[in-house]
Amino acid sequence: MSLLTRSLMMHGKTTGLKDVIMGKQKAPPPPDPRETSAAATSTNVGTAVSNAFLGNVNQVTPEGTLSYDQTGSHDWYDPYTGQTYNIPRFTATQTYSPGQQAIRDQSESAELNLATLASDQSSFLQDYMAQPIDLSSENVQNYINTHYYDDFSSDWEKQRSDLDSRLANQGIKLGSEAYDRAFSEYSQSRADARDNLYGNMYGLAQGTIAAERNQPINEITALLSGSQVNQPNFVNANMPRIPTTDVGGLINQNYNQQLAQWQQQQNQRQGMLGGLFGLGAGMLSDKRAKKDIKKVGELKGHKLYEYEYKDADNGLGKQIGVMAQEVEKKRPDAVSVRPDGHKQVHYGRLFGMGDAR
Repeated sequence: MSLLTRSLMMHGKTTGLKDVIMGKQKAPPPPDPRETSAAATSTNVGTAVSNAFLGNVNQVTPEGTLSYDQTGSHDWYDPYTGQTYNIPRFTATQTYSPGQQAIRDQSESAELNLATLASDQSSFLQDYMAQPIDLSSENVQNYINTHYYDDFSSDWEKQRSDLDSRLANQGIKLGSEAYDRAFSEYSQSRADARDNLYGNMYGLAQGTIAAERNQPINEITALLSGSQVNQPNFVNANMPRIPTTDVGGLINQNYNQQLAQWQQQQNQRQGMLGGLFGLGAGMLSDKRAKKDIKKVGELKGHKLYEYEYKDADNGLGKQIGVMAQEVEKKRPDAVSVRPDGHKQVHYGRLFGMGDAR
């Protein structure tokens, strides 16, 4: 095997050699972003849909059941890729057991009765609330007189009766100075007690008046609180999110991989050329000494051929190189004649010194 062929084989396969040698290998074009995005998005959608089917497991408990069913679907159009994806929709259905359903029916019936009663009772509130609450001093005093003064009077009348008995037992007669002094003290104590009654009971009377005013409202409110509408107990659907497709990342990753492959090919080509330029000794390149000649490419304006030497016993096999007769027309300085009369080419001079056309 010739030095040229060995150099080519060391730095690249002979398959596609023509493009490698002639430098026709170009940088890969960037991949189509829409195709890349469509592929990734389709995979993400498929994974999410599969997880939804796997995760929405029907449940059966003593209190009831929870069932998931696909009820239709939604077509989602991706404006970037132009693809349409069919996304399934699920419905979660909760069903009570017979016992729990009976309890719920009774509870709802009771709540409906309370709500109806509250509605009936509230019909008088419009006129009732139209009258402002009266917390004037006169009304409060009247309330005290009405609700507390009777007990006060009864207590002090008993005290007067006790005083009469005590004075009589002491021999103090009506109209005497001692009698008048005792009843004067009694009257003053009763007047003071009456003033304290109004002072002590005034705040209580105001609160009671307000409480009586609010009593109908409180009753209706209590009825309504027992008839509140329960909010539906929605189940958290097990619908996984569809991850965002990293379009830019996928495009760059794909392009960088192709670019790395192209750069590797360029490095191989440069290494091959370096090997050719490093060949200083002449190599038999006479067309008369070759057979099965076949053009495979060009290098720096010189045709390259694949061939075998006619002396098949040399064990070299297929070779790659130039034809001396063609080279000497352009670069005679790179061609010399061997002692046997065959021409040889100095590859280092031919390629290392540049083209002398």
